[in-house]
Amino acid sequence: MIYEALQLAGILAFALSGALVGVRRNLDILGVVVVGAATGTGGGILRDILLGVHPPVSFLHWPNLVVAVAGSLVVFFVHPRLTRIRRFEVVFDAFGLGLFSANGAALALASGQAPITSVLVGTIAAIGGGVIRDVLVDTVPGVLTRELYAVSALLGAGLAVAVVALGGGVIAGSLVGGTTAIVLRLTSVARGWHLPRPKFAPETGKASPDAP
Repeated sequence: MIYEALQLAGILAFALSGALVGVRRNLDILGVVVVGAATGTGGGILRDILLGVHPPVSFLHWPNLVVAVAGSLVVFFVHPRLTRIRRFEVVFDAFGLGLFSANGAALALASGQAPITSVLVGTIAAIGGGVIRDVLVDTVPGVLTRELYAVSALLGAGLAVAVVALGGGVIAGSLVGGTTAIVLRLTSVARGWHLPRPKFAPETGKASPDAP
């Protein structure tokens, strides 16, 4: 039950962030639901494909899609009551990033994958939903521009693998790695931490302000 709750929490967090982007882009209800659901389930689908799970769990396990669609609909109908939408996007996205990176990596290691493979699977699962969201709304993927986005996913996945390898179990690895990734991501946003960028980058190389 705890494992299932972590899965659904990650899907919901990403779906909410995707739906908020869709609302801010003034998409209609179908557009908001498509962007939200694709963001919520996209990372898990990529993870399952990498691990050889066919068809992906989200195509068979109805709660995954229901949670993603329901979260998107909630955002569509109640978003006028949400203040500082940008902040909500960042928080939801950080929670999805942390939960997917750690849980994906822990699950991969538990299924027999090598540690480095598990870390990469967790990282791809974490950034996959956000990349799909950004592509759908025609924005440069945030993993290429945002504050320690991929670094947070890598750290969360790495810690999850370490915990599972030391006998801590998938749930413990998911909680430790996920919490660390969330904290690092939110801290990097609050403090404006970035990886080094080109010293004389042209203006067109900057990230779109629409990216969460």
